[in-house]
Amino acid sequence: MNDQVKRLADEARRLPPEARAELVDGILDSLDAADPALDGAWAEEARDRLAAYRRGEMDAADFDLTLANLAKAT
Repeated sequence: MNDQVKRLADEARRLPPEARAELVDGILDSLDAADPALDGAWAEEARDRLAAYRRGEMDAADFDLTLANLAKAT
């Protein structure tokens, strides 16, 4: 942990619990920020898969059956 992170962590520990929770939420939100390039890549992948399904090149799987099979495997 670098000095700046240590200093910020020490300051955060002095905050009331509600303020610390808000700080944590804000930090987590910043980590989950949308990435337009990544979102675009997933959208393209979804379009490609849908097109392959419609051409008959890809089968669909039942969601509930897939989850049940995954549960059995673990």
